[in-house]
Amino acid sequence: MQTSAAGLASIEADVSRWIRFVGVAIDVFGVLIIVFGLTWATYGFLRRGALNSRYEDYRVQVGRSLLLGLEVLVAADIVKTVALEPTFTSLGVLAGLVLVRTFLSWTLALEIDGRWPWQSGVSPRSPPP
Repeated sequence: MQTSAAGLASIEADVSRWIRFVGVAIDVFGVLIIVFGLTWATYGFLRRGALNSRYEDYRVQVGRSLLLGLEVLVAADIVKTVALEPTFTSLGVLAGLVLVRTFLSWTLALEIDGRWPWQSGVSPRSPPP
């Protein structure tokens, strides 16, 4: 019976390490999305020249990479919090992080599209379908 308990504890420790690794990998992926998006947008902006219309394209590309990166970082926080430490304190911290990142996502969507995410209709800044 004691061997079974030790084996179970070992499996739980292994699963916890893998979940932590997956959470950190998703965090790194989110940061890479942001860095790559900023680099790609800057490269495109500098290659085409600094015209006013190019600046608007640059802002939209930067905003989209930030938006996608934030979504991935929220997913990493959810994986790490729910799977590793489902306490009321960690869930409260997660709720605060999700609220702040959701607000940032909404304001980025407003900057990119010129309207709030819940408003219907085609905005003047979004590409045609």
